[in-house]
Amino acid sequence: MNADRPEFRISDADRQEALDALNEHVRTGRLGLEEFGERSAQVTTAKTLGELAELFVDLPRPRPSVLDRPAQQPAPARQAEVADSPGPVASWLVSAAVPLSAVVAIVLYFTVARGIFLVFLIPIAVALLVSAATGRGWPGVR
Repeated sequence: MNADRPEFRISDADRQEALDALNEHVRTGRLGLEEFGERSAQVTTAKTLGELAELFVDLPRPRPSVLDRPAQQPAPARQAEVADSPGPVASWLVSAAVPLSAVVAIVLYFTVARGIFLVFLIPIAVALLVSAATGRGWPGVR
């Protein structure tokens, strides 16, 4: 049980699983309708594992699986990956580079380089430069 981590926050899916378990306890006669109403209200307002665990102390299974899972520690590899990722502004610039270059190519085509189709090579060049600069390469290609 996650009793060693009662301060961990629970998700909406955990709350729904708890409500489903309470429904089963009503169906089998372990809880009356009044007590079900009280516990259901507490489940919907519960924010932590400790608050949720208190509602199932006197009940056998079924119970929310989050109460039986061991506490998870963040993986060190994931922390390093997050630390190496670019900031939100850099990510936005990289993702906006190709569409912006396409707009520039269209504007150039109709203004300065009238009828020269080579301006449409600009977005391709930008896509290649961005993929080389970020080290991402093309999706699905190693």
